[in-house]
Amino acid sequence: MSSPELDGLQPVGQRPPLGAYLAEAWRRRQFAFTFAAHRLIGGLLENRLGILWLVMRPLSMALIYGTMFSFILSSSAKPDGYAQFIIIGICLFEFFTQSLLGGAKSITNNGKLVQSLGFPRILLPTSIVIEETLRMVPVVGLIFVILLAFGEPLAWSWLLIFPLLAVMAIFNFGCALIAARLSVHARDVQLIIPIMNRVLLYATGIFFDVDGALADHPVILGVVQMIPTYGFIGIARDVLLQSYTAPPIAWILAPVWALITLLFGVVFFWRAEARYGLGE
Repeated sequence: MSSPELDGLQPVGQRPPLGAYLAEAWRRRQFAFTFAAHRLIGGLLENRLGILWLVMRPLSMALIYGTMFSFILSSSAKPDGYAQFIIIGICLFEFFTQSLLGGAKSITNNGKLVQSLGFPRILLPTSIVIEETLRMVPVVGLIFVILLAFGEPLAWSWLLIFPLLAVMAIFNFGCALIAARLSVHARDVQLIIPIMNRVLLYATGIFFDVDGALADHPVILGVVQMIPTYGFIGIARDVLLQSYTAPPIAWILAPVWALITLLFGVVFFWRAEARYGLGE
């Protein structure tokens, strides 16, 4: 016996088809943008310095770590234009880490919302990545100011930072979806992510030139160059700094990583859609 039409309503606990799920998420995309904007503005209003905190965090990290590492790095690991080199690395790495950690908490920190309202849960990690992308707007301005202050010549290649950030946002989104699902079933993931980020912080070469430091170890260098964050940050330094050239493999792998991570992340997250909000 066929069931009667339910006027588009879905039975509780049933996962919709992927196509319908994504179509519904697109139809409700304004929710993600509004949620991201409210989170961003609300967070800034809680602090006296407001929007200045968006640029003070990466600037302070660059100052502290840059000063420390400038005394201990060898000449092969310390690139020309070290101040510019490190600020670009820190700013883009923060974009990745905050998206990943925020994505991991996007479902668990909104338990009441998930349990009380019916909407595609993918909108929650989406809003996190949108928020972090909005945070990058003043940060990119900071990068430009620092580059000019240190005598870096203005170039048309600087404009490539914007499509690069768009591709990186896609990669961050895929990672956020994976972390969101894993975190729902095992909260320990939220404790593991900072440790993983710390490893990537050094493996990616945020504070030193990996290519110079590992020049005598081609096998290890080849492995490092496969790391997604290495590629994105290397390309950013390439388009913004005259003294740095990213290896060709970075230009190839960055969009590939973004596409693979996006496709896997969407499917991986969607497959558990029916279980979100069940108090696991």
